[in-house]
Amino acid sequence: MSSSNAPPHSALEAELAGLLVTALNLEVAPAEIDPEAPLYGDGLGLDSIDILELALEVSRRYGFELRSDDADNERIFHSLRSLSAHVAQHRVR
Repeated sequence: MSSSNAPPHSALEAELAGLLVTALNLEVAPAEIDPEAPLYGDGLGLDSIDILELALEVSRRYGFELRSDDADNERIFHSLRSLSAHVAQHRVR
């Protein structure tokens, strides 16, 4: 999950890592999630249902909608870091 070379989490990345672990009942500590590792497939091992649940939780917490038909979803959900950048740009709370 994490390597000793992994960049440290920003405050928002740490918050999102906690949300991810809680929402999906992952058996990993939020601090162990490499912010640049892929969320889907090989990296963290999330599947499409996990991504959908994560999108719903992010939408509830940060007050903007993540749509399943968004052409940018692959980029948005690529990693914790890319999700954090998207949330930082679009959050209303």
